[in-house]
Formats: sequence, C-alpha cells, structure tokens
Amino acid sequence: MFLPFSPASSPRFLLVLGIIGLLGGCGHALPRLPGFDAKAWRADPYACRDQRRAAVPALVRSKEALYEARADDVTALLGPPDEEELRAGTEKVYYYYLEPGTQCNARHARSEAACISLRFGPLGTVTEVLADPLSPKQP
Repeated sequence: MFLPFSPASSPRFLLVLGIIGLLGGCGHALPRLPGFDAKAWRADPYACRDQRRAAVPALVRSKEALYEARADDVTALLGPPDEEELRAGTEKVYYYYLEPGTQCNARHARSEAACISLRFGPLGTVTEVLADPLSPKQP
C-alpha cells in the first residue's frame, strides 16, 4: 500500500529526531581522576570507616572534571549517594560524606560532618560541585 505521507520525510519528524539526539548526547563520561581511589571511596559508605578522607584531596583537585558529567557516571565513580535531595523541577543534589559523624549511627540521620555535594541541572548533568573543609584529624 502506498502512503502519500512518510513520517521519515516530514520536517517536523526530522526536527524532533534531531532534538532527541542532541539531548541524548548531553553530558560526558568521566575521565580518570589522577590519584583518586574510587574503589576505596565506594567501599566506605557514609565515610564511617574514615577511608574517604585520604581520597578527598585528589577528588577536590579534579572536581572540574565532574562538571557536565551524567548522574549515572557519577554513581559509577562514587557509588550511590549517601543522601539525595530532589529540588524543584528535575534538579537534584547528591551528598557524599567525607568524614565520620552522626550519619554513622543506626538510622544514618543527616549529619553536620563534612561532605561533598554535586548538583545536577535539568539535563541530568553536574552543574555545581561544593566540598566542605574536613575537620582536623584527631590524634
């Protein structure tokens, strides 16, 4: 059967297809972060074993590489966030603790311990990276 209209030749169809392609290509995969031990980081959820402290300097030095990274890539690198906050629209913030604190108690209640936060914009890519200063290590 012959159709006089082919969706593939429609300018509107091609425009929508192009937009989908652009949005799907937003963000970038994370490069390696020099000196950052991702395996040790992921093995210390909530920073309760105080293993993340050693990785913080390398992560902070390379934080520029996190900008425009996709949420899936951040999760692959850092593991699931210790806390996640959903904001208006499609924005969200991931929090990763950097040192032990009250978040290490049974229910993992929100803590005042130092953390790094990664804000994701509406396109699902990192738009802001903030790191609290670490408390001095007690002897």
